[in-house]
Amino acid sequence: ADKPEKEEKYRRVMTEESEHLLVLSNRVLMLTQLDEGHLELHKEEVVLRSLLDDLIAKISLKSNKKVEFNTVYHRCETVYADVFCLREVLGNLLDNAIKYSREEVKIDIICESERGACKIKVCDNGLGISLKDQSRIFNRFERSAAARSSKGGATGFGLGLNYVQQVMLAHEGRVEVESEEARFSEFTLYFPVRS
Repeated sequence: ADKPEKEEKYRRVMTEESEHLLVLSNRVLMLTQLDEGHLELHKEEVVLRSLLDDLIAKISLKSNKKVEFNTVYHRCETVYADVFCLREVLGNLLDNAIKYSREEVKIDIICESERGACKIKVCDNGLGISLKDQSRIFNRFERSAAARSSKGGATGFGLGLNYVQQVMLAHEGRVEVESEEARFSEFTLYFPVRS
């Protein structure tokens, strides 16, 4: 009680950990609903600029690293999706881009239209993912070598990318990854254009 800065630090850590636990339990719940075919999507036209601006602002506030964001909108201003799921998916990809990176992080978010799909790319200058791990990272409880190594130092349960993949399948879309170790990772979300 006589050290207010220490008390504030503990309070902040407890709040962040509680929020993290809530996110994880929501992901497990949604993955269970997806497995059982009970997930109800509430799709609507989601304005990407405001959603991404909000996510970037929140992530920037809580990040311990210097992060530079660059967003580009090329004939893809909105996407037909469940706004809660979309926020979780993008939040997961952005969190991963920061977690699996060096001290200075550059993240490009590119929203573009391509042959009946709206693509959202999240590109980073991080640790990258080996070709071997790229084929497994979407499996539940699977993590890349960078995530497992003590050098990577990032914590997690290996649910995030499985969640991303399952949500994209529920939206009748897909997620793809392109990466090179020690250089970059690029995750692309493909949402079908509403007909």
